[in-house]
Amino acid sequence: MVSQRNCLILLCALGMSAAQAGDELELRKQAAAAATKSLVQQLGGALKKEMEAGGPAQAIGVCRDLAPKIAGDLSRDNGWRVTRVGTRVRNPMLGTPDAWEQQVLKDFQVRAAGGEAVADMSFSTVVEEPDGRYFRFMKAIPVQAACLNCHGPAEKIATGVQEQLASHYPMDRAVGYREGELRGAVSIKQPMDLPLKAN
Repeated sequence: MVSQRNCLILLCALGMSAAQAGDELELRKQAAAAATKSLVQQLGGALKKEMEAGGPAQAIGVCRDLAPKIAGDLSRDNGWRVTRVGTRVRNPMLGTPDAWEQQVLKDFQVRAAGGEAVADMSFSTVVEEPDGRYFRFMKAIPVQAACLNCHGPAEKIATGVQEQLASHYPMDRAVGYREGELRGAVSIKQPMDLPLKAN
């Protein structure tokens, strides 16, 4: 990973002052945090509505269908890649972390073991990749009580929910969590050569 200090050195070498470089990284971090908040709020609201209307089995459709749509809309609106990744993956096509994301998730787990609240964790930096430079941001997702209906110990998940999960996610590994544990993260990848959208 590229450290914050090395990010500033890199940006300064490209003609930006340290103040400008620091401002740019802070603005990118704020924009990523705002997009993350939007995704979490939209998803949380829809999950609550479906849970109240039809219970956990009906709410599975929100994570299956609506969550990727929200992430896709945010990605297209900003020119970024916005996704959710997991420590144990339910949908390998959408939730598998890349190498950088895996390392950040491991770091989050170390921080959690040290007593830091999962809900407060985030990390951002600039990375160099073969096709360019990217600002990368991750915000940890903690397991909440309602999440246990679909992500808790397998023997405690209702039969109807288990049947829905088996039908939609035959490769599911995202069970066995406890409340407060690290479930995964919202991950955002911004091309550094793409300016942020004006508000």
